Amino acid sequence: MKLYIAGPMSNLPGYNLPAFAAATEQLRAAGYDPVNPGRHGVIDGFTWQDYMRRGLVELLSCDGVARLDGWDTSKGATLEVHVANALSMPVQHVELWLVQTTEKTA
Repeated sequence: MKLYIAGPMSNLPGYNLPAFAAATEQLRAAGYDPVNPGRHGVIDGFTWQDYMRRGLVELLSCDGVARLDGWDTSKGATLEVHVANALSMPVQHVELWLVQTTEKTA
């Protein structure tokens, strides 16, 4: 299952990229195909709108969304979750995706 990682980036130290990278590793280890919108890092000259355009295109190629802590304080992540919900995609916290995988293999 391909999961888009949604979480806060703007105005956070290091743009919260370590949290996105950690979630990517955990989800991949659990057998998911994670899509980390922060994997490209900071792109010189990109605006918030540029990042969102790229992120929304990536989101549409996914089967579900894995939310990071603080997603609900992020304008971009709330937009991504809203789009996913409107498209009836499963949306839940990263930890819940990981617990479900553990329960399936137990």
